[in-house]
Amino acid sequence: MSLSDGFKDANKRNAVIDDCVQLVDDEVGKKKGLGGVVIKAGYGAVKGIKPGFIRKVVDALFDRWAEKIDPFWAEAAARGKAPAAHLAAEKSRVAEALLEVTDEKAKSSDTALVASTYKKLRPSAKEHVEAAVPGLAAILAKHAGS
Repeated sequence: MSLSDGFKDANKRNAVIDDCVQLVDDEVGKKKGLGGVVIKAGYGAVKGIKPGFIRKVVDALFDRWAEKIDPFWAEAAARGKAPAAHLAAEKSRVAEALLEVTDEKAKSSDTALVASTYKKLRPSAKEHVEAAVPGLAAILAKHAGS
């Protein structure tokens, strides 16, 4: 059974999504410097204006993200490695795979503002996603029982 198949159960999926939303909150909270101030302000504004929006986005993208992580999870098993450690070690590749999902979403957006904003933010996104991969890997391992 693939990693993504393991999260078909609604209760398990909801628990993973809750933990992923907390991970996003934690990662935003760690940001430093002027860039961190901008990220925190934007994130706070989104949460204030649209409560529940972050969870809704994570929920909407989760299945595609899990599918993107499946090959790395299988690769870990084939190599006899702990999946969470393998994902963390391959954080650059994992981040790029996860960003492919948001790249697809941005390209298919009907809103020019969304597409143009994403295009401006995309170059710096990989470092932020890479920083979150070890936490994401731990969450997935916790809920997948690995």
